[in-house]
Order: sequence, then C-alpha cells, then structure tokens
Amino acid sequence: MKKFLSVILSVLFSAVAFGQRLGGDYQSPTEYILGGITVEGVQFLDPNAIKSIAGLKEGDKINIPGDQISTAIKKIWDQGLIGDVEVIIDRIEGNLLFLIFILKERPRLSNYVFNKGVKKGEREDLLEKIDHTRGTVVNDAMIKNAQKRIRNFYLEKGYYNTEVSILPVKDSLLDNNIFLKVNVSRKKKVKVKNIFFHGLESIDAATLKKKMKKTKEKKLRNFFASSKFIGKQYNADKEKLIEYYNAKGYRDMTILKDTVSVFKKNKINLDIYIEEGKKYYFRNIFWKGNYIYTTRVLDSILGIKKGAIYNSDVLQKKLNYNPTGLDISSLYLDNGYLFFSVDPVEVIVDGDSIDIEMRIYEGKPAIIDKITISGNTKTHDHVILRELRTVPGDKFSRSDLIRSQRELSTLGYFDPEKIDINPVPNQAKGTVDIHYKVEEKPSDQIQLSGGWGGGSKRSAYGYGGLTGTLGLVFNNFSLRNISKFNTWDPLPSGDGQRLSINFQSNGQRYQNYSASFMEPWFRGRKPISFSVSANHSNSNSYNYTTTKYDQHLDITSLSLGLGRRLKRPDDYFTLNNSLTYSLYHYRNYKNYSRIGIDTGYSNNIAFTTTLSRNNIDEFNFPTKGSSIALTLSLTPPYSLFNNINYSDPNLKPAERFKFVEYHKWGFDSDWYATLIAGKKRHLVLR
Repeated sequence: MKKFLSVILSVLFSAVAFGQRLGGDYQSPTEYILGGITVEGVQFLDPNAIKSIAGLKEGDKINIPGDQISTAIKKIWDQGLIGDVEVIIDRIEGNLLFLIFILKERPRLSNYVFNKGVKKGEREDLLEKIDHTRGTVVNDAMIKNAQKRIRNFYLEKGYYNTEVSILPVKDSLLDNNIFLKVNVSRKKKVKVKNIFFHGLESIDAATLKKKMKKTKEKKLRNFFASSKFIGKQYNADKEKLIEYYNAKGYRDMTILKDTVSVFKKNKINLDIYIEEGKKYYFRNIFWKGNYIYTTRVLDSILGIKKGAIYNSDVLQKKLNYNPTGLDISSLYLDNGYLFFSVDPVEVIVDGDSIDIEMRIYEGKPAIIDKITISGNTKTHDHVILRELRTVPGDKFSRSDLIRSQRELSTLGYFDPEKIDINPVPNQAKGTVDIHYKVEEKPSDQIQLSGGWGGGSKRSAYGYGGLTGTLGLVFNNFSLRNISKFNTWDPLPSGDGQRLSINFQSNGQRYQNYSASFMEPWFRGRKPISFSVSANHSNSNSYNYTTTKYDQHLDITSLSLGLGRRLKRPDDYFTLNNSLTYSLYHYRNYKNYSRIGIDTGYSNNIAFTTTLSRNNIDEFNFPTKGSSIALTLSLTPPYSLFNNINYSDPNLKPAERFKFVEYHKWGFDSDWYATLIAGKKRHLVLR
C-alpha cells in the first residue's frame, strides 16, 4: 500500500512539475503532440510491450497539465511487474513532446530457501503448496500468499501458533533475482483441554462430544484420540453437530457463536453456544402432480409415517437416493422419466408438526439417442459397447447405468474408480445422450521365477536341475489381429479375449506345459463364451537301484468349454459346460502308482456343468451382492454299458482304471453386506 501511494504521489508531482516547467496551469493546459517515447531501466521486459501497455503512441495529442501521463503510469503499475515508474520530459521541439519512461523492474524469484524450523521431509510438501516457479516476479502479494499457505500447512498439523517470516535475499549469481528465505517458528501443538456447551436442553454434552470426530478433549478416556486443535476439522465437527440435531427433529438448531480461549500456554478451551429450538414431527404428506404412480405406491416407497421425527436428510434420501432400498427418483428414473423432479415444500408448520406437499413433475420418458466412449486407448469400442445395458432407442433407466458401470468394472481392463458416466439430456427432443469415460489399467500378467535345485546326486530325490516358472496371461488379447504386427504391444490386444501360456519345471522330476484361450463373445454376437485349453505334465521318479529317472507318469488333457449368460430368472445367471479328456500314461511307475498300474493307460472323460449367479458390485473389493455356484462333474456310466462292477476289489487295476467312472458335486457361496458405509472406507461382512 505504501508503494502504491508513493507512485500515486509521484504521478501527481510529475503532472505539477510538467505544468510548472512549461508555464501552464490546469485552467488553461497546453496541447502537444507526442513525438516519441524512450523506455529505460528494463532488462527482462520488452520496451515495445511497455509502450503498448501505457497506451501512448506517436502522434497522440497530450495536454500539459493533463491526465494522459498519469493514466499511462497507472496502467504500467497495474501489471505488477514494475517496482517504480518515473516519467520525465526529454525535449520539446515546437509542439512535439518527447518523453522518457524510467522503470525499475521488480526482482525475479530464484528459489525458496528453507532456513529454520522446517524439517527436511516437509520441504517438498511445502513447495507443492506455494508458487516456486523460477523467474516469477516477486511482489508483496506473492510473499504474503506464501506465508499464509505455509502457516496453514502447520495449522493442519495442530501448530496453531505458528509464525512464518519470509526474507528476500539478493542472488549474487543472477542479476535482479532474489532468494526467498523462509523461517518457521511452529511453537508447540495446541490441544483442546475442555469443550463447554451452552444452551443445552434436550441432548447432553457427552453425546455431542462423541459426535465431534476430530475435535477431542485431552482426557484419559480419549487416550487413543488426538486432541490437537485444527480449525478446518473443528469447523467440520460443528457441521456434524448441526446434522445430528437435524436428524433428531431440531431443524431450527443453530450455533449462535463459539469462542476459543487460552487455558494454559498450549492448551485451549472451546465454548459452543447452541440454540436448540423446537423438536418437529411429520404430520401430513400430500402428493401433487403424480399421474404415473398412485399416492398409495408413493407413500409405501417413501415410508415416512405420520408422527415420525422430522428429518430432512432422511426425506431427501427417500426422495432422491436411498443406498439401502428403493426411492422415489429411482422409481421414475428406472422407468425412463429422466426429466422427473420432486420438490418437497413445507406448506403448514403448526406448533411442532409439519405438513409436506410433494410437488412432482413427471414429464415424458426419455429415449436414449447416442452412446459415446472415451479413454479406451487399448480396448476396442465394441468390447465396451457389448457390455452396456444402455442401448440407443431404449427408454432411459438409471439402474441400467449402474449395471453398465458394474459390467465395465468386472471386465478388469479399467480402473473402477475412474469409470465416469455422463447422461446429457435434451428435454426439447425428449432424448438423452450417454457418454462413458474410462481409464485403462494394466490387466496382463507375467510370472517369472527360476533357480537350481530338485536334489543332488546323493540325496533321496536324485539329481538336481533347473527349477522355475514362466507364466504369461494376456487378459485383453486379440486373435484377429495376430497377423498385424504393427498392433503388437507385446501381442495384439483390445478384443477382450484371454490367452494364457504357462511352463513349470522342477528339475528332472517334474515339468508342466499348459495353454488356454477363451473368447467371451463367440462370433461377437451373443454373450456365449468359448474356451479351449491343453495341458501336459511329466512326472519322473528316481530309481535307487538303477540311479536313474526311469519311472514316469505323463498326463495329457484337452478341454473344450461353452458358456452363456441366461435371461431367467435374471441375467446375473450363467451356465457353463465343458468336456475334458485326460490321458494318464504310466511307464514303469510301480514304486509310486497309488492305483496299482505299473505300465499302461487310464482314460478320464468328464463333463462338467456349472450353474452360477454373481451380482457382486466390484470384483476386487466387493461391498454388496453374492456369488453362488452349483457344479456337477460326471463321467459316462461305463458300468451300465459293459456290466462290469468297478468296485470289485478282485478286478485288475489295468481293467478297473482303464476308464475312470465318477460323479462329483460342488456348491460354493459368498455373500457380502456393508455394515458401515463411509465416503472412502467401508466395513463389509463376508
């Protein structure tokens, strides 16, 4: 402010000086034509830019005395780049006036230097709070803003009496540059000794103190809770007090005032003065403008009875968003009425009773027009579109939006927290466009491990060898682009197919090779999955007599699978069928065979069917829903065809296990329920 006043005085003095020098006065100013302007004293700024900012150019008419020059000085000053401005007359040639603008630029920022009171680990955090761009013009506002942000940084940590000073220091290496040296005196943390409530009648102080989650007294009962006083958290706790009172029916409750007083050096007392007001109750609820649904239906969904405690939050949840059940808005929005609105109006307040009139605008059902997608840099559009429950030409439904978000989340290709759905309604046309925004996340897996082991020459396990695992899983594979090498990264991707290749070795004792491929939308038309997998393992046992690996068991399996999404009882159900053939080849396996076959073959042909239902909301961190599966695996009933009793112990193993016969049943179930729902964290029962 002092600097600004000095410039104003300088402008006024210059105007008076011009008048005196030219012998003019304000009653009869002399008119000149500006012959030219010279700018001096600038180093980083462009002189032509200064002239442009001043708004003066050659040929302009200037009155001396007059306000053109003072206005030009003010325009330059307003840019915040100049610390001082002086205007003098260079010369006068006839009626031509030549001026010199002598400027002093403000210093530029070289860097911040944290000198005292700032821990090493806090410096990066502080730099993020303040503008530390090198070359920035340093002015008083910038310094004060940095002081304020640094102090707020420590206020959030409980240092209520923090003092911050910032001193400019000239940079000896760079001309017209300065360091800003920061000194911090954080003092001790301020803690809350007592919280006093005044004006309480219906609710006791102990209950209110529990509702203040972050602002706690320094008491033995709060041993595990922090008693630091942080203004931002204290204000949030006062809002919680108001919310609690409103939920109890005290809709007029107000905090008249609150004071902070020093108890001791680093301890404070809080005094909160409350006016509770009356406790209100719902009386009559009227519906106006409802034609699609009857008053009886709306009353049953609202679920607020006459005489219930008046709670505006509960009312809004039952009208617009009820996380635990149906609400009025969902009833309409799920039936296409996107332009629906309901406005609860208090029409009568009689003593402690309130009558509410629900004013409804239903409008017409909205039809989905366009579906657009953005953010999918890897996954092709058709993979996303086929999972959506919102289809152009269908009626709008909010539940379909929620279901579409779930389906995109369960694909595993996108960050569930970054899936954004934006309906864009057009009330004039009665349509709505829906835009889906996603963010890709890594979904492929690579597993690689290795070593040397599996025994030594003298051990009971025989010779050692190379052990390890190599596994590759591509969860968003594209078979149709396998020949397009420019799309490989490292393999072609984007069609939602799954390719898995695995190799495992335990030296000479065991090797396993497996590969599988799954297409979730067979031929791309219906949600029918097709899968094929192959597996081969080789187990070799050590013979102590021959000191060789000459006992072998080879297992080769091939499996084909088909699955489809069912529509009934609902489309959360799926039915998956697979046919698997496994061949067991025993070669001199007499010491290890558990079924008595030394050399020969055993065949296993199995059909597996799984009926499952899965409606959990998110696969990684589910909060609600269930997953149920009933599985049956069975082989052909060979005993019915050949009249052989396979349970006969006298039957030779080679005959008994030539074809394996069995049936196997399985049932799995997982249920999830949210016990406590928070903004960032949930307590979920599984």
